[in-house]
Amino acid sequence: MPPFAPLQLLDDPIEWAAFSRLLDGASGLWESQVLVRGMRCAACSVAVEDALRSVPGVHSAAVSASGQRATVRWSAQTVMPSRWMQAVLTTGYHVLPANDAFAANARKLERRAALWRCLVAGLCMMQVMMYAYPAYTARPGDLSGEMESLLRWASWVLTLPVVFFSCGPFFRSAWQDVLQRRIGMDLPVALGIAVTFAVSTAGTFEPSGTFGREVYFDSLTMFVFFLLSGRWLELRLRDRTAGALEAVMNRLPDAAERQTPEGTFERVAVRRLGVGDLLRVQPGESFAADGVVEQGTSSVDEALLTGESLPLRRVVGASVLAGSFNLSATLRVRVQRVAADTRFAHIVALMEAASATKPTLARIADRLAKPFLLAVLLSAAGAALWWWDRDPERALMVAVSVLVVTCPCALSLATPAAMLAAAGRLAGGGILVRRLQALEALAQVDTVVFDKTGTLTQDRLGVQNVQTRPGVSRDQALAWAAALSRHSRHPVARALAESAMDQRADWVCSGVTESPGQGLSGQVAPRASAALADGASGLRVVRLGSAEFCAVAPLANAQSHAMLSDAQGWVATFFFAESLRSDAQACVDELQTAGLEVRVLSGDSQAAVDRVAAALGLKQARGGCSPDDKLQALRDLQAQGRQVAMVGDGLNDAPVLAGAQVSFALGQAVALAQAQADFVVLGAALLPVAHTVLLARRTMAVVRQNLVWALGYNAVCVPLAVAGYLPAWAAGLGMAGSSLLVVGNALRLSRTAPPDAAPPQAAAAH
Repeated sequence: MPPFAPLQLLDDPIEWAAFSRLLDGASGLWESQVLVRGMRCAACSVAVEDALRSVPGVHSAAVSASGQRATVRWSAQTVMPSRWMQAVLTTGYHVLPANDAFAANARKLERRAALWRCLVAGLCMMQVMMYAYPAYTARPGDLSGEMESLLRWASWVLTLPVVFFSCGPFFRSAWQDVLQRRIGMDLPVALGIAVTFAVSTAGTFEPSGTFGREVYFDSLTMFVFFLLSGRWLELRLRDRTAGALEAVMNRLPDAAERQTPEGTFERVAVRRLGVGDLLRVQPGESFAADGVVEQGTSSVDEALLTGESLPLRRVVGASVLAGSFNLSATLRVRVQRVAADTRFAHIVALMEAASATKPTLARIADRLAKPFLLAVLLSAAGAALWWWDRDPERALMVAVSVLVVTCPCALSLATPAAMLAAAGRLAGGGILVRRLQALEALAQVDTVVFDKTGTLTQDRLGVQNVQTRPGVSRDQALAWAAALSRHSRHPVARALAESAMDQRADWVCSGVTESPGQGLSGQVAPRASAALADGASGLRVVRLGSAEFCAVAPLANAQSHAMLSDAQGWVATFFFAESLRSDAQACVDELQTAGLEVRVLSGDSQAAVDRVAAALGLKQARGGCSPDDKLQALRDLQAQGRQVAMVGDGLNDAPVLAGAQVSFALGQAVALAQAQADFVVLGAALLPVAHTVLLARRTMAVVRQNLVWALGYNAVCVPLAVAGYLPAWAAGLGMAGSSLLVVGNALRLSRTAPPDAAPPQAAAAH
C-alpha cells in the first residue's frame, strides 16, 4: 500500500533535519523522533513497536505510551520516513514529527474532542438517571407497563449519542485491535459497553424476553462518563508532566530572518540556514542557531539551556545559543553552528532519548500487558459461564463488570508516569535525564564519588590577587590583560578574560603573538567610543606571561601567577588559585545528611586532593589516579557491595562514568563524558546532584505507592466483580479512578521544589 500522500512530503531529505539527526553518514543511519497519538497503555506501545520493527530498513524502535513519543532508527538507503510512518497509521494510531508545527495544535484538538465526548456522556447520563429513578423507587403498582416501557425507550434514545459518539474512541481502538489480531486495553472496555447496550436494548424491544426484567442504560452511561472523565483528566495531567521536557524541545523557532545578498531580510525555514548567514533577531524571539553577535547589545535568557537563572548580557563578539531568548533589543547574529551541531540540538537529543527509554519496571509491565489482558477476557468469559445457569441476565452484567474493572491502565501507568514527572521536574531545573531507568538505580545509591578538577573545584583558575606598579589601577591592569587574553585559550588567559568582563570591552588588541608555554604579546589601545575613568589613553605594547617572557624579575616560591609588562617594565602580577565551587560544601553536606558516603577520585596530585578533601571535611580522597586507576577503584567499591554514583566532567572520566551504576556529567563536560553519563547538569552548580538523588528516592517511593495501589485495587475488585457485587457503573468508576489516582500521585513529583542548576550566587555573578 502506498504511503499516505502528506507523509510523502517528509521523504525530502531537507525535511529530515526537522525531526531527525544523522548517526552514521556512511550507512545512512538516521534517528527520528515522532509523536504517536492515540496510545493508551503498554499494549499500545508494544503494538506500535512491533509495527515499526517489521518495516525493512528500520533498525530499532522504542515507544513510550506515557510520553506519546517514539524513537526510530532507520537507514535512508533502504526505507523512507513515509514508509515506517505508514506502518504506524495501519495500527490505528496517528503519527507526527516530534517538533511539527501542528503537534501542539493536534494535542489541543484531542483534548477538546475528549471534553466534548465527556460532556455529551455527562448530559445524557443525567437525563437517563432521571428516567431510571422511578424504577428504583416505585412501589408495586405505581408504574404501569406503558409508563415503564416509555421510560425505557426514552433512556434508549438518550443512550444512542453516548454509544455512537462518546464511545467512538473505544470502538475504533478495539476494532483496530481485532484487525491487527492483538489485545489492547480498549478491547475489554468496548466489549463491556457493547454487551451492556445489547442486553439493555433487548430488554427494551422485548420486555417479556430473557433480558426484559431490567435495563442498564443508567449504568452504561454512568461508567462511560466516568471513563471519559478519567481519560480527559489523565490527558491533561500527562501534558503537564511532559510540559517541562517539551518547553525545552520546542524552543527553536520555525523560521528566522536571514539577510539576502541585496542587504534586505527575508524569513526562511530554520532548516535552510547555513553557517555564515547573518540573522536579525527581534526582542521576544528565540535564536535559531548558535552564533556570534555582530551588531547590537541585549539580554538573553538561557535558563533552560545552561541553568543560568538570570538574564545574561550579550554584546558585539559574544556568543549566543540556539533556543535561548532575546529579551531586550534587536541583534544581528552571524551563524556559526546549525541543526545537529548546535548545543540546543545536543540537549534535545539527550532529552528525546530519555523520553523514549523505558525503565525496567515499565518494560516488565509491557511484557505482562498482553497475557494480563488475555486473562481478563478469560476471567470475564468464565464468570459469565458460571452465572449463566443461575441468572443469564446477571451473567452478562457480571462479565461486563469483570471486563471493565480489571483493565490494567493503572498498572501500566504506575512507573512511566512517575518517571516522566520526575524527568520533567529535573529538566525545569537544568538537569537532563538521559536514561529513565537511571532514576531506579540512583534511588539505591549509597556512595557518591566525585572527580576533583572541574567538578568539586572550578573548571578554570580564578584571579585571587593583583599587584600593580604605582600609577596603574587594578582595573586598568586587568583591562589590558583581558584585551590580550581574548586571543588565547590558555587557562590563565581565560581566567584573566573572565575577571575583567566589564573592562575588556573598553580596549582592543591587535598584532597578537602567542609564544607557546611563555605568553602573549600585542598592542592594546582604547576604543574610540570608550570613556576611560582613569584618563589612560594611547597605544602601548604589552606582554603577558612568565617573568622571563615579560623581561622582569621572577618571584621566588610564589603561587601560580602571570606577569604583565610594557615598554617601561613591570606593570602587574596576577595571582591565581584553584577554588571550590560555591555550592560544593552544601552538596556534600546534603548527601551526607541523606546517609550517603562521599569520596574523591582525581588525577591531580595527592597533596592537591588532600587540600580539597580537608576543606570539604571528607576522609576518603585519592589522588594521582589514571583513568584505569579510577575504574579499578570503582570496581573495588562495587565488589564490596556498594551502589556507586560517579560525578565527573573530563575526558579521563568517561570510563568510570560508564562503569558506575549511575553517573553525572557537568554541563561543560566533553562530549564523550556526557555520552557516558545518565544525568547531565547544564549549569555550573553541584547542588543539583544532591537534589537529584533525593528526587530519585521520592520517585521510587511514588512508583511503589502506585504499584501497591494498582495491584491492591485489582486484588479487591476482581473477586467482587466475579461474585456479582460490583455493578458496571462502579467498575467504570473504579477503573477511571485508579488510573487518575496513579497519574495524580505521580504529578506530585512535578511540584517538588526545583533542583536549581545555577545557585543564586553563581547566577548573580553574571
